[in-house]
Amino acid sequence: MRKLLFYATFFGVVSLQAQQTYLHCGKIIDTDKGKVLTEKTLVISDGKIQQVNNGYTSPGNGEDTVIDLKDKTVLPGFVDMHVHLESETNPKRYMARYTDNEADVAFQSVVYAKKTLMAGFTTVRDLGGSGVNTALRNAINKGYVVGPRIFSAGKSIATTGGHADPTNGSRKALMGDPGPKEGVVNSPEEARKAVRQRYKNGADVIKITATGGVLSVAKSGRNPQFFLDEIKAITETAADYGMLVAAHAHGDRGMQRAILGGVKTIEHGTFMSEETMELMKKHNAYYVPTITAGKEVAEKAEVEGYYPELVVPKAKEVGPQIQGTFAKAYKKGVNIVFGTDAGVFKHGENAREFQYMVEAGMPEMEAIRSATVTPAILLDMQHKTGQLKEGFLADIIAVNEDPTQNIKTLQNVVFVMKGGVVHKNEDTAP
Repeated sequence: MRKLLFYATFFGVVSLQAQQTYLHCGKIIDTDKGKVLTEKTLVISDGKIQQVNNGYTSPGNGEDTVIDLKDKTVLPGFVDMHVHLESETNPKRYMARYTDNEADVAFQSVVYAKKTLMAGFTTVRDLGGSGVNTALRNAINKGYVVGPRIFSAGKSIATTGGHADPTNGSRKALMGDPGPKEGVVNSPEEARKAVRQRYKNGADVIKITATGGVLSVAKSGRNPQFFLDEIKAITETAADYGMLVAAHAHGDRGMQRAILGGVKTIEHGTFMSEETMELMKKHNAYYVPTITAGKEVAEKAEVEGYYPELVVPKAKEVGPQIQGTFAKAYKKGVNIVFGTDAGVFKHGENAREFQYMVEAGMPEMEAIRSATVTPAILLDMQHKTGQLKEGFLADIIAVNEDPTQNIKTLQNVVFVMKGGVVHKNEDTAP
């Protein structure tokens, strides 16, 4: 038996002891209890946290690795519940849909995915693209490219002429009549078919555009765009396939229909009334604020020619409103989960959202929890991610300062580990 073990070990078939990584952490954020702990060692192997030890423990194997983070604050990797990894804001964006091929979009998305991971976001929910987002998820899972863990919506579901109708702004000869396959529905029957098509295409979550949008080339930014029976058809069908539904919504009436229809997360929520806030609490819905995107569109709307003329007034109206709505919703006790709408602003700047949340009245620790333990629940990963805990995925980041004292430090992540693999360590960079 001993001889067999020798040969197996020699030829690399088995190992008597897996190689481990020891992270010596000056401070760690206990996102479960909402506390800052000091002098801990995280022992990592097989992509998971195996031990959380008091003090700085030494490895018992000469092949083990020690990473010194004694002057850092260590946190679970963040989750951004609203990104768009296929694109990024620029004044030529509206022309790109006619000039870029699917391969062009795919190569761009690889760059944006890596930027997102390096900013400390080890998991994201991509809420709408052409379908490249789902292929990107698969490529990352297979190790072909570097990026965060992705929960993909594939193509968003809209109504004819609504936000996310892919032919908005096209000349008539190109408009055609897109249907459920392309993500455009106009009845409960078509709504059910669109959900099933998303499932067939490999989506993890369903995204609908319950109201008008800011950046679509269409007049209204807030009118309701689904009837209640259509929304119910979507949420009921999604539930059959194990998927939650997220709803883009700026206008209040559309939000109310979405909540009553069974939607789980309201994205943006710009003109949310107190009545709707109470409705969200009653139905245990979650608000994804995307303050950063609001600020960005308001700023870019002042740049002549950056957006089409039809978009500019919507951006100027919606942009300055979101942070104030967030402040009211937080005070009302609405469930809040972190999401930025990255792609509307530059990828990799997702952590700006923390600063804006704190400015609006949310304590630093609650903002951190909104990007860790809270999204883990919605993604059904509460026993896998969002905490620095034994048995959890080794999705771990570090920053130079204590973010409960200076939230802006989260905008400069210096260490990133995803699934036990170190992707960034500025202290060892050449």
